[in-house]
Amino acid sequence: MFDTLIEKLLQQPALATLASLASRLLIATIFILAGFSKITGYAGTVGYMQAMGVPGALAPLAILVELGGGLALLFGLWTRSVAAVLAGFCVITAFIFHHNLADQTTMIMFMKNLAMTGGLLQLVIYGGGVASLTKSQSPR
Repeated sequence: MFDTLIEKLLQQPALATLASLASRLLIATIFILAGFSKITGYAGTVGYMQAMGVPGALAPLAILVELGGGLALLFGLWTRSVAAVLAGFCVITAFIFHHNLADQTTMIMFMKNLAMTGGLLQLVIYGGGVASLTKSQSPR
């Protein structure tokens, strides 16, 4: 019953556009902020990466993926491809940086990465929606 109501609401072009834009904005925000914080705290980012066994030279790549990918998602550019890259990034970083599941905070960060991966995979499947700069067809 509730699914039918949601389906009817999303048949309204303005609501479907707003929901599509809001979903990309909400997912993109975490990547944009994380990428920006890596720029403003570059030395700390490199130190943390090195402490976790990751070469600090990869920091610019992490910034590009997070900030660039987040902005691309926000605007709906190459949404499926960008979401696939970010999903892979989330899984990889979960296992590298958040693998100490005995620590509750780390476990929550691990689960957050997996939850973000789930949302990103929905964007891979369904694309960026109507309010995106790169149009893609839904598989429906």
